Amino acid sequence: MKVTVTSRGDDVSNTLKRQIEQYLLDFGLYINEEEPDLVITVGGDGTLLQAFHDYSHRLEYTAFVGIHTGHLGFYADWIPEEVEKLVIHIAKTPYHVVEYPLLEVMIQTAEEKEYRHLALNECTVKSIEGSLVSSVDIKGDTFEIFRGDGLCISTPSGSTAYNKALGGAILHPSLASIQIAEMASINNRVYRTVGSPLVLPQHHTCLLKPLNDVAVQVSIDHFTPAFNQIKSIQCRVADEKIRFARFRPFPFWKRVKESFIGE
Repeated sequence: MKVTVTSRGDDVSNTLKRQIEQYLLDFGLYINEEEPDLVITVGGDGTLLQAFHDYSHRLEYTAFVGIHTGHLGFYADWIPEEVEKLVIHIAKTPYHVVEYPLLEVMIQTAEEKEYRHLALNECTVKSIEGSLVSSVDIKGDTFEIFRGDGLCISTPSGSTAYNKALGGAILHPSLASIQIAEMASINNRVYRTVGSPLVLPQHHTCLLKPLNDVAVQVSIDHFTPAFNQIKSIQCRVADEKIRFARFRPFPFWKRVKESFIGE
């Protein structure tokens, strides 16, 4: 098996990364950064998000497992004291693959250029100055005209992140869907929105078309690529999925409880 290890970059994570790499070599496994079968991330959810984007071109072949060196994460479920146990599992035990849905974002600019991105957590659309005014089309029909700070389109696994802070629902990652949550919408006689998060199934698309003359900022997870004169942003459930390697149960609702409620 070909494995690579990525680190958050702090001293603790870097030390642990070197320790894991030595364990992997001791068990006869191969370190391959270019075409890994398994990516081990050391740090937190942000580290795994980075690894997802680094290897988004080979999601069909690469699985991910995370070790957290800080607070318990939604993606990183192993702790530093368990690294030897994890490597033994990797070397000796066939892992179970769990797949989570992703968000496909298609951005079209006024120059008729089109850009495709995948998001593990969410895509946010905001204006840099003033309010964003945008039509929201669902399955090809105009649903509403939004005016406010912006919109957040999230995956089920990302529903516990920015989406939750906006009052969105927490969705189980087994649901192939996307969720649209509003950021400070303005409702009056001219602009009316439903005012509630919307959950769209796999076969539905959401198309946003900015209507006012403002600079629009689109963020994909923690990345903010630069686009000139955005004409439209189309979001849907992606055909690709992220693959997590599971060596033991990691129940989603247990993670939600531990993160937001505690014992």
